[in-house]
Amino acid sequence: MAEREIKRYAVSMSHGLIVLVFLTLAIPAQDTAPNPAREWWRHIEYLASDDLAGRETGSEGHRRAAQYIAAAFERAGLKPGGTHGYFQPVRFISRKIVEARSSLALVRNGKAEPVVLGEDATFSMGIEHAPRTEAPLVFIGYGLTVPEMNYDDLAGLDLHGKVVLLLSGGPSDIPGPLRAHYQNTRWEALKRAGVIGVISVQNPIGQDIPWERSKLARLRPSLSLAEPGLEENQGQHLAVTFNPAKAEKLFVDSGHTFAEILKLAEAGKHLPRFAIPTSVRATVAFEKQSLESQNVVGILPGSDAKLKDEYVVLSAHLDHVGKGEPINNDRIYNGAMDNASGTATLIEAARAFSEKKLRFRRSIVFLAVTAEEHGLKGSRYYAAHPTVPFEGIIADINIDMFLPLFPFRSFIVQGLEESNLAEDLRKAATSVGVDVLSDPEPERRAFVRSDQYSFIRKGVPSISLKVGFIKDSPEHEIVKRWRKERYHAPSDDLKQPIDFESAAKFNDAYLRVVEAVANRPDRPRWNSDSFFKRFARAQ
Repeated sequence: MAEREIKRYAVSMSHGLIVLVFLTLAIPAQDTAPNPAREWWRHIEYLASDDLAGRETGSEGHRRAAQYIAAAFERAGLKPGGTHGYFQPVRFISRKIVEARSSLALVRNGKAEPVVLGEDATFSMGIEHAPRTEAPLVFIGYGLTVPEMNYDDLAGLDLHGKVVLLLSGGPSDIPGPLRAHYQNTRWEALKRAGVIGVISVQNPIGQDIPWERSKLARLRPSLSLAEPGLEENQGQHLAVTFNPAKAEKLFVDSGHTFAEILKLAEAGKHLPRFAIPTSVRATVAFEKQSLESQNVVGILPGSDAKLKDEYVVLSAHLDHVGKGEPINNDRIYNGAMDNASGTATLIEAARAFSEKKLRFRRSIVFLAVTAEEHGLKGSRYYAAHPTVPFEGIIADINIDMFLPLFPFRSFIVQGLEESNLAEDLRKAATSVGVDVLSDPEPERRAFVRSDQYSFIRKGVPSISLKVGFIKDSPEHEIVKRWRKERYHAPSDDLKQPIDFESAAKFNDAYLRVVEAVANRPDRPRWNSDSFFKRFARAQ
């Protein structure tokens, strides 16, 4: 097999600093993908190879992926944009459950009913659990407080010192992005109400991964940013996710059933709220350590003397979930589509601009972020500590798992209704003959599950792009099947069927979107009716 040599940055750690040295590494030069997506696919072949072991944040595989991206940025002539060359180090706290020394039970009339960890429920290790928690249980519907809609699931309830039970989602009369945002930030209101713990049940309508697969992730470490001010779950003692198929036991003697609750939720209706004559008893033991990972940053300077100090950020996450419990005897969760695909598009954009000697009026920040799979941690860190002046960042264009599984006829755009970036999108889409669609599945909360959300919360108009489909179409069925079978599974690998022509057309359209935003005459602005316009004041 022929090999080609490329230069890459190697990372060594010394007293918390990243030292850059040059290495020369050989990578197989395979022509396994047909034109026109060959170069894009070559990046995925490396990033999603078994050698990188799933690119878990802080792992050796992740470091090698970061080095690969930095080398690609250098070859494209991008200026180093990190705090250490092309790298921005990010420090984390890692927690891993010790399940043998942990337990969960429902206590009724003084009798404890054990909850089977893994089968019934899992502890969510993104918080600093209290060693022991015992408190009464209250069902609070969706657990949402949405002042703009005069909606408050907490109103009139005594929640001080309680553990709350909630169903994910929200009523259909609350717009999807607003619903998603308040689900993502609900702990602030819960904490004010005196809540100490949360048991959440995933509404099956918005559940991408079957419980039998999702439960396998409970034994992996979870990460929090080491900088306390960037974590929003301070004061939470308990976080539990309950299997929907087992959730009926939570409602015993309450006068309600989980089946009743689900029926109301499926109709998009408001939910009842009530105390449950049950207490929750939990003992949680976990291992804890510190680790460091990297964002990768390159900059293409702008050409306009007046606009070159404004920046368009192009983001994609480079991490995946590493190794896990085996499925079909495979323990490596390669993450080819999630999100080696988006990272490859980022690399190819840099290469295309370099080869065509393109320069735009504004500067472009190419940002490959870490720890997206742990709750957008890398992008949250960058948005809090940008390596360019924050006031100059005018937009973020994100790509995450864009899924070229069928012909590219439309974009799905998260954030389409929020800012006049929609004008640039439609201009670019028209130039390649594709449509622009809003999110057809707001119940999945995709608006807050990708890295553009970190910039939105800092007041930056932002969008995220995918290959589009119409709800309940054959293409939608393909996407749902992919999520069920491959999302966060070892089968998201190099053997899956990809529509390479779709990928190539998407990547071309993406370049046109970037060009339109980078060359627009004025800064993007929030629409007057956008809820997220308020965050612009934080600038």
